[in-house]
Amino acid sequence: MRKICIITGTRAEYGLLSRLMKLIQNDPDTQLQIVATNMHLSPKYGNTYQEIEKDGFTIDWKVPIIDETAPDIPATTVKSMGVALSGFAEAYTRLTPDLIVILGDRYEMLAAASAALIFKIPIAHLYGGEITEGAFDDALRHSISKMSCLHFTSTDAYRNRVIQLGEQPDRVFYVGSLGVENIEKISLMNKDELTQSLDFTLNKQTVLATYHPVTLTHRSIENDIDQFLAALEETENLRILFTMPNSDMGGQIIMDKIEQFVKRNAQRSIAFSSLGMRRYLSVMQFIGGVIGNSSSGLVEVPSFGIPTLNIGDRQKGRISCESVIHCKEDKSSILNGLQQLFSKEMIEKARTVHNPYQKADTAQNIFETIKKFPLENIIQKQFYDIK
Repeated sequence: MRKICIITGTRAEYGLLSRLMKLIQNDPDTQLQIVATNMHLSPKYGNTYQEIEKDGFTIDWKVPIIDETAPDIPATTVKSMGVALSGFAEAYTRLTPDLIVILGDRYEMLAAASAALIFKIPIAHLYGGEITEGAFDDALRHSISKMSCLHFTSTDAYRNRVIQLGEQPDRVFYVGSLGVENIEKISLMNKDELTQSLDFTLNKQTVLATYHPVTLTHRSIENDIDQFLAALEETENLRILFTMPNSDMGGQIIMDKIEQFVKRNAQRSIAFSSLGMRRYLSVMQFIGGVIGNSSSGLVEVPSFGIPTLNIGDRQKGRISCESVIHCKEDKSSILNGLQQLFSKEMIEKARTVHNPYQKADTAQNIFETIKKFPLENIIQKQFYDIK
């Protein structure tokens, strides 16, 4: 029986992986192992490991890395990476997985991949080849790709980029987005159920807002979030459902500013540390659009036929369709972007766009490969030179 270990550190990433995890759990020839880390284990971010357990999964090992008393500075993130390395060493020693599955590009995933490399455990990496020039996640993602043996990309262009990194083409698979497939496969909540769950009324003048720190910039995070919130403050007819940022450097500043905004605008705004995947996707059915700088605005949101206002450089370089509006970080640009978001032309355009991240049977195709691909002698890789 092949032991397949899923590493998960955030609410969003778990939401993407959950259907794949069920396929592993339910197959008699595979054993699911789960290592939870980072935000999942933090009260500050909602203790979202409980969502994993509520869904019927058993967490085999926990790797806590967040010091909630530490200042929001680079040294804290680096120290968390060191703690993560030690924790993953212990996890791999105890669990002895045959294959590790890592999604994305976060710093805790770099630690998970680095430890697996030393342990000579093959890594299956989801969603390499993507570009996000405004965040250090970009470099982390490419680094994880180079430590991985199997690759699953969300578009064909990203597959080509992973091959450009020197990975063998027969180990790089274009599978589409798990998040987009979840929209089709998961039973979403109706409006009454959702309103009761949120204690917040949704309508077409409502936006879902997520704003993360832009970690590869010398811009002031405080100034940028102030500009963002000032634009929302000025748009008085707008209702805003905030989801809080990830545990990135500068995230606490953003959380504090959003909490202050919600206190001032309690009649038309609300904030959640985590909505959970089902509520998050269900919200999209009943709102006018999504704003901020989350990848979800480019990847999943177009499938709901609503527009996205993508702010700043955090997602710069990522493939997007015509329903995504790009604007700068200043108040004036954001206000102009909001006008476009609610324009008749953009509303009509969003209803008809094709989502470039959509592909059939995403989870099943990933599962079949990680279940059956031969793992003998897979660790020692040859660099693939493009002729």
